[in-house]
Amino acid sequence: MKRTALCLALVGLAFSSLPAVGQSGSSETYRQLQLFGDVFERVRSDYVEEVTDESLIEKAINGMLTSLDPHSGYLNAKSYRDMQVQTKGEFGGLGIEVTMENGVVKVVSPIDDTPAFRAGVKAGDFITRIDGQQVLGLTLTEAVEKMRGAVNTSIALTISRPGQERPFDISITRAVIKINSVRSRIEGDAAYVRITSFNEQTESGLKKAMAKLKKDLGDEMRGVVLDLRNNPGGLLEQAVAVADAFLDQGEIVSTRGRSPDDVQRFSARGGDMSDGKPIVVLINGGSASASEIVAGALQDHRRALVLGTNSFGKGSVQTIIPMAGHGAMRLTTSRYYTPSGRSIQATGIEPDIEIVQSRVEPIDAGPQRTEASLQNALQSEKNGEDQSGDATTPGAGPTGTAEDYQLVRALDLLRGITLYGRGFN
Repeated sequence: MKRTALCLALVGLAFSSLPAVGQSGSSETYRQLQLFGDVFERVRSDYVEEVTDESLIEKAINGMLTSLDPHSGYLNAKSYRDMQVQTKGEFGGLGIEVTMENGVVKVVSPIDDTPAFRAGVKAGDFITRIDGQQVLGLTLTEAVEKMRGAVNTSIALTISRPGQERPFDISITRAVIKINSVRSRIEGDAAYVRITSFNEQTESGLKKAMAKLKKDLGDEMRGVVLDLRNNPGGLLEQAVAVADAFLDQGEIVSTRGRSPDDVQRFSARGGDMSDGKPIVVLINGGSASASEIVAGALQDHRRALVLGTNSFGKGSVQTIIPMAGHGAMRLTTSRYYTPSGRSIQATGIEPDIEIVQSRVEPIDAGPQRTEASLQNALQSEKNGEDQSGDATTPGAGPTGTAEDYQLVRALDLLRGITLYGRGFN
């Protein structure tokens, strides 16, 4: 009787929280909730192993939310605390941003200089097993919980990588992940700024980086390369702040919810910290969410050329709704739209110039025939030296920072823009 009363109380509580609808709608909703109560009671009483009420209810709520889309879900009290710590820029774990696809964990991107990054985990990898346990059947929250753990403890991941026939195992040692979300350096006469995520430190980090780069380069600064590759996103307000830093005016992004009246618009406040210099934005398949907001805004306003490969395509907004006395609900409530009205969802940002990451290597073409190699060729007038003999192509070896082909092309593009005096305003 106690169990039945508890079950009916749960159903009654859920029913009492529903908005008023027509009589037929109310009756149908009540019947569906009664079905939930019947299943709940049967599991509690007859399942082969005892399960706590708290666990059942949490899993039921999470199942309802995760069935909506890959980004909605329920955060228990511990997961909610972990999420709050993560957005502040420091958390424990492996250092990967993940989502759920076809029942397994998909890596959106590894975070620079983290255990996962150093272990060779790549954007697009699928994690099929965690310490030997199948991921299939787990929720995203459960999988993430298993990957987190005490610092300096090891975890084994089974990785399935597109293009490779067989899955492989890697061992990673957990660490405290401290995200310095903005990194910068001088590349020749260009300012290079890499943003690895959008957390609470991003805007201030960008201001400090740009101030130092402008001071060091002075009038010699040719332009800015803004690297958003493998940036999984983060806080919306930080993405707006980064785009605003390079725009004088205009809309940055809008969000539209279920109701026609549920529209928010974010606009630039003026002031371009690059002083109108050309900008090239680097993106790839690991650039998601907030990264796509920045790239889309600068692209639509013709403030920057976007170079690389198509971005991830996460154009939905999640609202974190705390549940009193429990954790929080992460619910998809709207979609992102670029200033021109493009939806980012599932399509991503298409680069203006598509450059696939490649490795530049010299081609061994063998000995090259030249005038000097021909029999009885006239000698050069230079000191009467004999220039005959086999010749090879000069400068055949890789030069500069050829290991990062996309960055090299971005820097070349900046030089070309400056040479021909093109502007983006």
